[in-house]
Amino acid sequence: MAELKKQTEFKLYKRDSVFFDQNTAPVNIAYAKEVNDVAILPLGAIEQHGPHCPNGLDSFNAICLAKKVAEKSGATVLPCPMYGGHPYMHMGMPATIALNYETNMALIHDIIAGASNVGYNKFILLVAHGQDSSFIPAVHKLGMEGYFTVASTWYDFLGDNKAVLSDYMWHADEAETSMALSLYGDLVHMDLAIDGGGTTLVDGKWKKAPGETSHPFQFYHFDGTFALMEKDDLDYGVIGNPTKASKEKGDALVEKVVEGYSAFIKDLLERHPVGINPLGFRNPLGFNGFNGGAYPTFDKDHDEKGRPIYYNK
Repeated sequence: MAELKKQTEFKLYKRDSVFFDQNTAPVNIAYAKEVNDVAILPLGAIEQHGPHCPNGLDSFNAICLAKKVAEKSGATVLPCPMYGGHPYMHMGMPATIALNYETNMALIHDIIAGASNVGYNKFILLVAHGQDSSFIPAVHKLGMEGYFTVASTWYDFLGDNKAVLSDYMWHADEAETSMALSLYGDLVHMDLAIDGGGTTLVDGKWKKAPGETSHPFQFYHFDGTFALMEKDDLDYGVIGNPTKASKEKGDALVEKVVEGYSAFIKDLLERHPVGINPLGFRNPLGFNGFNGGAYPTFDKDHDEKGRPIYYNK
C-alpha cells in the first residue's frame, strides 16, 4: 500500500473543500491537527417562511454564512443537521417540522463529541434560527464535559439595531428575506411577499427584538410566552414586512456577519493556538462530577487548576 502523503505536502489551505463531508478523513484529521482546529456547526430549521421563501431558509442561511466564514478564517464547516428545535409558538404550524428540545440538545452534543475525535478543539455553533431553548443548555452541558463551544444566532451576534434594516428582525421578514436574496435569490419569490402580522401579548417596549440594543426593563423575545400560537394567529406565517427586503440589504448583512465571526476565530486562534483545547481537558474525558467522579487531569498547556500557561492574560 502506498504511503499517504503528509497533508501539508498536498493540501494545507488547498484542501478539497471547507465542508467537512467533502474531504477525505485523512485530510480532515491532518488539517485539524496542523492548520486550523476550529469547526463551525451551522444550525437552522425546516419550517414555513411564508409564501415567498423556502422551508429550508434558516438552514440555508446558516450553511451559506458558515461557508463564507470558513473561507475567510480557515475553519471547517460541519454538516448542518437541517432540522432544529423551536420556540413554543411555532409548534403545529403546517410545513414546520420540529425536534423536541431533548432530541435537539442530544443531536448537538453528539455532533460536537464525535467531531472532537477528528482533532477539533474549538467549536462555534452558527445559528440562524431561534432555538435558544436548545442550543444554550447544550453548550453548557458540553462545557461540563470539556468541549470548548460557543454559540450565537447570527442576528444577535451582529446586533444590527437598524443600521442596515428598517425593522428589527422577526420571521420571514425584511431581515431573513434580504439574506436569502443575497445568498440564494433564485429560491425567493418576491412577487408573493406580503406584509405579515402577529399578535403580541405585551407592549413591544418590554421585549428586546433580535438585533436590538437593549434598554432597562426589557425581556429578551424568547424569555416568555409573549405571542399566540402561530397556527391560530397567522394566515401566512409572516411576522414583519418582507416587502422591504432587498439583495443590497442582504449583502450588507452577510458582509458584516462574516466579518464578525472571522475576526472572532482569528482572535481565538491567537489566544489558543492550533492543537490546544482552551478548557484544558483531554477530550473526550471531560468533567464527570455528576456521576460521582472528579475533575480530570488537565493537559500540559494548563496548570493544576486548568488555567492556560501558554499566554499572559
